[in-house]
Amino acid sequence: MRHLLLPAALLALITGCAPVPQLPTAPLVRADAAVQAFINDRQLPGAALWIERLDHGAYHRAYGQRAVEPTPEVLDETTVFDAASLTKPVVTATLAQWLRERGQLDIDAPLQRYLPDCGGPDKAGITLRQLLTHSSGLPASLPGNGAGDWVGPAAAERIACSLPLTAAPGTRFRYSDVNFILLGRVIERVSGQPLAPLAQQAVFQPLGMQDSGYLPLQRLPPGRIAPTERLSDGRVLRGEVHDPTARKMGGVAGHAGLFTTTADLARFARMLLRGGLADDGRRLLSAESIAQLTTVQSPSGIPEQRSLGWDLTSPYARPRGTLYPVTSFGHTGFTGCAFWLDPASRSFYVLLSNRVHPQAGTNVLPLYGELGTLAAQAAGLGP
Repeated sequence: MRHLLLPAALLALITGCAPVPQLPTAPLVRADAAVQAFINDRQLPGAALWIERLDHGAYHRAYGQRAVEPTPEVLDETTVFDAASLTKPVVTATLAQWLRERGQLDIDAPLQRYLPDCGGPDKAGITLRQLLTHSSGLPASLPGNGAGDWVGPAAAERIACSLPLTAAPGTRFRYSDVNFILLGRVIERVSGQPLAPLAQQAVFQPLGMQDSGYLPLQRLPPGRIAPTERLSDGRVLRGEVHDPTARKMGGVAGHAGLFTTTADLARFARMLLRGGLADDGRRLLSAESIAQLTTVQSPSGIPEQRSLGWDLTSPYARPRGTLYPVTSFGHTGFTGCAFWLDPASRSFYVLLSNRVHPQAGTNVLPLYGELGTLAAQAAGLGP
């Protein structure tokens, strides 16, 4: 449970260089206490936290237990978590920009250009931009949240395309897994590749995100993966996606299925805050792509503001806390994940947890807000 920070004088002695600015200690100590309090209250068994301000240092810790049943296990920073809906911005929205840069995807094109059999005239007005900003008018999820007599991504696409609209496209915000299920299918159709290998090729490998990807049991020992919920049959999910719809789709979907670590998401965050450049200086995305991913892109007249994949100001923006500006952005995941970034201060925080282990019903939303405020304080904002 050690952290990265060293006293400035000691760091200068070791490196022979001038001291690097360091994050202030007080908000980091309070962040430790906040996470531990939620563990003590049994709202989550354990968690991993990463707070960083570019060029000012990073602070990262692991807390609590990776598993509580069938055998207790201590959580460490190598733990791989089911990141749930962080899949949407980290994988799907990023790949949409990657394909746009290559001239293979038009964000403002109609969905039916890429999925011609997706619905009838009622779906003709839906654009990829509306899917990415959750303004398509499609419902929040597939019927029964994945229950039913179907299996596979093609069946999920067919059901999604048959759903009646809840509002006219471009007129209302509704956070929707269906939007990103369809985006995942568009990306596969356009690229000619399944999502999993495409994400490895275009995102994870270039950024050095060695522990990230879909279907983690194909490349990692189960012991490194945080288990999630105990199902009604007594089986505990471990390395198998928690989201039931993604599970029925084979574990790979545009809305869920990503497994990752705080260290890997920190690499991804630095790329966004550096304008598309990876840690090694290679360019992953263009400045135009970064702008579309980090600034308001929602249709005019909709008060809830989203980028093309990330949240800015909506009812889901609690991880911003009280000090980060409205120009900051981020996302959450149902399993107990929060990821928030601020371009102005070049800072971010990542919280990964398995709050649904061994069963769902916990509430970590207040923790998200508290950590957002403390991360902003660590970046020099506010009192």
